[in-house]
Amino acid sequence: MRSSLVYSAGSAIKNRFLLASIVIRAVRVHHVNSTRTEDTANQAFSDVSEGRYASAVLPDPVPPPLIEPLLITPA
Repeated sequence: MRSSLVYSAGSAIKNRFLLASIVIRAVRVHHVNSTRTEDTANQAFSDVSEGRYASAVLPDPVPPPLIEPLLITPA
């Protein structure tokens, strides 16, 4: 079942956004047109749970720039 694959991959990579990004990239790289996409996704989740892609990390968040208030002078 895919839910068990997602759960086991989630134990390797705690951040769900990072997990989804890694699996999507792996599916795009390893998919062969003559096979089902579901099988490729299952294999990618298995690979993540085995630790093949677990070294990925998210970059540090950068705060957005400050917005200067617009000062309107009377005419």
